Amino acid sequence: MKAIRRFTVRTVLPEQLQPLHELALNLRWSWHPETRDLFRSVDPDVWAATGEDPVRLLGEVPAARLAALAADRRFLRRLGDLADDLREYLAGPRWYQSAGQQAAAPLPAAIAYFSPEYGIAAALPQYSGGLGILAGDHLKAASDLGVPVIGVGLFYRHGYFRQSLDRDGWQQERYPLLDPDELAVTLLREADGTPARVDLALPGGRTLAAHIWKAQVGRVPLLLLDSGIEANSPAERDVTDRLYGGGSEHRLLQEMLLGIGGVRAVRAYQRLTGHPAPEVFHTNEGHAGFLGVERIRELVADTGLDFAAALEAVRAGTLFTTHTPVPAGIDRFDRELVARHFAGDAALPGVPADQVLALGAETWRGGDPKLFNMAAMGLRLAQRANGVSTLHGEVSRSMFNGLWPGFDAADVPITSVTNGVHAATWIDPAVVRLGATEIGADRAEEAMTTGETQRWTGLERIGNAEVWDLRRTLRAQLVDEVRHRLRASWRQRGAGEAELGWVSSVLDPDVLTIGFARRVPSYKRLTLMLRDQQRLRALLLHPTRPVQIVVAGKAHPADDGGKRLIQQMVAFADDPAVRHRIVFLPDYDMAMAQHLYPGCDVWLNNPLRPLEACGTSGMKAALNGCLNLSVLDGWWDEWYDGQNGWAIPTADTGEGVLDPDSREAERRDDIEAAALYDLIEEQVAARFYDRGSDGLPHRWIAMVRHTLVTLGPKVLAGRMVREYVERLYAPAALAQRELAGTGAFRAAHELAEWKAGVREAWPVVRVEHVEADCPDEAQELGSALALRVQVALGPLEPADVEVQVVSGRVDESDRISDACLLALKPVGGPDLDGRTRYEGSLELCRTGPFGYTVRVLPAHPRLASPAELGLVALPPEMAGMDAGVLR
Repeated sequence: MKAIRRFTVRTVLPEQLQPLHELALNLRWSWHPETRDLFRSVDPDVWAATGEDPVRLLGEVPAARLAALAADRRFLRRLGDLADDLREYLAGPRWYQSAGQQAAAPLPAAIAYFSPEYGIAAALPQYSGGLGILAGDHLKAASDLGVPVIGVGLFYRHGYFRQSLDRDGWQQERYPLLDPDELAVTLLREADGTPARVDLALPGGRTLAAHIWKAQVGRVPLLLLDSGIEANSPAERDVTDRLYGGGSEHRLLQEMLLGIGGVRAVRAYQRLTGHPAPEVFHTNEGHAGFLGVERIRELVADTGLDFAAALEAVRAGTLFTTHTPVPAGIDRFDRELVARHFAGDAALPGVPADQVLALGAETWRGGDPKLFNMAAMGLRLAQRANGVSTLHGEVSRSMFNGLWPGFDAADVPITSVTNGVHAATWIDPAVVRLGATEIGADRAEEAMTTGETQRWTGLERIGNAEVWDLRRTLRAQLVDEVRHRLRASWRQRGAGEAELGWVSSVLDPDVLTIGFARRVPSYKRLTLMLRDQQRLRALLLHPTRPVQIVVAGKAHPADDGGKRLIQQMVAFADDPAVRHRIVFLPDYDMAMAQHLYPGCDVWLNNPLRPLEACGTSGMKAALNGCLNLSVLDGWWDEWYDGQNGWAIPTADTGEGVLDPDSREAERRDDIEAAALYDLIEEQVAARFYDRGSDGLPHRWIAMVRHTLVTLGPKVLAGRMVREYVERLYAPAALAQRELAGTGAFRAAHELAEWKAGVREAWPVVRVEHVEADCPDEAQELGSALALRVQVALGPLEPADVEVQVVSGRVDESDRISDACLLALKPVGGPDLDGRTRYEGSLELCRTGPFGYTVRVLPAHPRLASPAELGLVALPPEMAGMDAGVLR
């Protein structure tokens, strides 16, 4: 018989143990080993049974045990010390407060960070993959550094999904209901005790309401909006039912609630707690893009600004981070569906529906006029944007080039901040202890927090024997974990205990161990290693240099192609001849990952280049002394140095992303798989098993040590968040303050009017004549060309534009590379024909083929980039050329 209603009965803790609640409700425990050890000591069996979740632990530990702990002086001293440590962590000054004292302008009082998913801990399953884990690591690093971030997301009652396999190896999904009362979240309440609530108007007079759950991530509050409340009708109640579920309208409502409702949740939190108002809004991918529309509505309603001025004020303080390297990864909605949700009785006051639609319009060549593009809206609403690795920045500039017609991809105003990972979450405590013996515990903690390179020096002095003993210990821990999980998986698949005796001999703690775990879209190529199964078997079963592989990953529930890849991998791993050397573990999550990364010797990543935006799993592995074996994509393209792992060669056809079923794609995969086998056999395994007279693989250990010392500080989320603060948050806050002024937003009005005037006048702006001294003859290095350019500006003033010379090496088609920019100066006023002359001297600082061109760009001190308006005037010789081509 089923219950008609479910609720949680909380344990009443003795007064002496009340600080346990404080520790359990702050998710800092998820990256603080001492706090986890304290909870483990409460009741080790219950701790393990509850999945190492302090909230569930306190709900299930027997009352007699609690009474015993309340009388245990040693436990109470530990509890008191850890409670004091948490309070000091929450209140004391950290890196951000020190940086603020040295900054030329005040750093942002607060930053609102929006993401559709967050991977904080396995006990709070609100994530699906890398995007959510990155968002969780961002919040944790911000907390450690003292950066005043407010996280905003959705609370999914069913999370993503739990994965299992059937007897045939086909992925099965389960969506267990999450009870907020059993999680480390609290309901945001009004002063009278009623739940705080945000409402969104929907078409047909309907309302989408949501309560706000707060998860405390160290110093950072994370606000999660929950539509599963009685005030909603059944359809609206299900908006936040599960992550990335439902049809198009369901997804649109999720993204409206995240963006519009998220801003309103931040305002409610400000009002109820006195938290400073965010000066910067950071949207992690396009899912939260509607936050900019809501902030425009606020300014129109609160200050009387018109839409154009409000747009400029919003843009100044907004940052958009893109994570996708392909257009197919962008959310796009039917234009009429969006129009219906922003018009009539669903309209936002002061924000016309046609203006909203224009923000997401695909106006570029090849765009679909019937679709609304969330990434396009995100870029139009943000004055600053970035990709998540250097290579991904290049890919993003090319992918979004159509929003800036007339500019080369290199000029598109999208920078990059390479992702990082939160060290304290992902480094095994044994690795930290080994480092602390050499550089000290305090310095080890600072090294993991800040990412400052000098903090990592000294690790190179750790002895070879100590490094190798640690690696063997971590490998053995992984072997035990794999056997436990594999047995549970086979039981779920229907196997009886009598059939599973072989599981106890799966994997060997002394065999080279390779890990591969991630989501399973086709571009990540889960089954590349299966291209030549005979060759793979030979590697696994080599008599003197065997290899073992641990594989995990989830396919999206609607992705049957990804499920077939998993089934192929499982079929191979089920073979009795090799199942002791290769395993597939279902239900990949943070808890599994925290065992996988430390326990593997090599982390394998073989995506289609350049489709891996960053790929942070290899970073987590590197922090534990695991070497990377990867295609040069994402972060590995930027930081591979030949001594920290191996690069898998790519069979680049130069034809972009190929149809996966094409003959060319098959040939490419065959070539890259063969290269992978060769690397494993001839370099990776050969080095791992190359032992000295003392039994140690000295060259391998040298690579491990080099990885820790050189990659350690680079791959940290602390380094990443510091970059965001210094390069993007601080400039955005300053720009926002300048446009707001004293609150009258006069500068926003002026900027909007200036842009409107420039756009209206631009059709008559042109470069009419360019001349130089002896431009067609060979020139000597170090000489200079005197340039004179005649420019028609129409009604614009010289101060409204910048006339630039773009110069550099040229190829056979006269295309400029490694361009240098020189701004020319106006000489005198306009002539009788209204033309203004510009002059300058171009120094010839490079030998070989050299070329230049001239262009005119809008110029204003409050533009973040000369390309911001997407306007450029080129010489008449370039008339008719495709947008984006400069010669």
